[in-house]
Amino acid sequence: MTGWRRLRANGPMIVLFTYMLLFLAFIIVPIAAVVVVSFSASSYIVFPMHGMSLRWYRHIFAYRPFMDALVTSIELALSSALLGALLGVPAALALARARSGAGLIANFMLAPLGVPAIVLGFALLYFLSSFSLGLGFAPLLIAHTVVAVPYIVRTVLATYRAVSPNLEESASILGASRVQVLWHLTLPMVRPGIFAGAMFAVLTSMDNLPLSFFFGTADTNTLPVVMLSYMENQFDPSIAAISVVQMLIAVLALLVLDRIYGVERLTAA
Repeated sequence: MTGWRRLRANGPMIVLFTYMLLFLAFIIVPIAAVVVVSFSASSYIVFPMHGMSLRWYRHIFAYRPFMDALVTSIELALSSALLGALLGVPAALALARARSGAGLIANFMLAPLGVPAIVLGFALLYFLSSFSLGLGFAPLLIAHTVVAVPYIVRTVLATYRAVSPNLEESASILGASRVQVLWHLTLPMVRPGIFAGAMFAVLTSMDNLPLSFFFGTADTNTLPVVMLSYMENQFDPSIAAISVVQMLIAVLALLVLDRIYGVERLTAA
């Protein structure tokens, strides 16, 4: 009876632990399978593999569309995050201290996150076409910036609302101008929110297919679009290899960010 009572007492924890293991396996196993398949020696995806090889990594570096699209994706992700920060940070600072209508405007600025990407891309295509900006890098940048701004606004808004207004008032009383308060006090305090929002924006842009599919051209296609086009004609392990490279870029970005600034401080926002 003692064992049965102990089992009943620990039952919820056992169920929770089992659920957690299954959930982690559900996330990790597909990623691990992609990594393993990328080293396959076969000319097609098969599991279990018949041998190990680096041929598909050599292939993706020799296949020009993959490398051109990867460079375009990185440039687009960094540019949209920078432009999103230039637009989103002032908006978040103003909304955080607004006395009326801030909630409504904030919800409106976060709307792109709730709209399906294909609907947003279709709407932006028609809207930008009216300004003769149908296809190319410029409309791609605008579309990705529209998605980047809500991430930055959300994180900066949460960070800045946690800062007491008394700090800025004290700096102004001591003789600091508004520009000095903004540069030396406000921006350093909301820096974790800026970095966190920019990080989300970069990772989202690197993996965004619907928007890139609407606005890309032969010279400005992003990596997800090229990967989709490649899989329409052939499905060899090079897709797994370029996916691993894409994951490594994201992991490397997180490691560099953690080394420079610290992920713990970013997530504290």
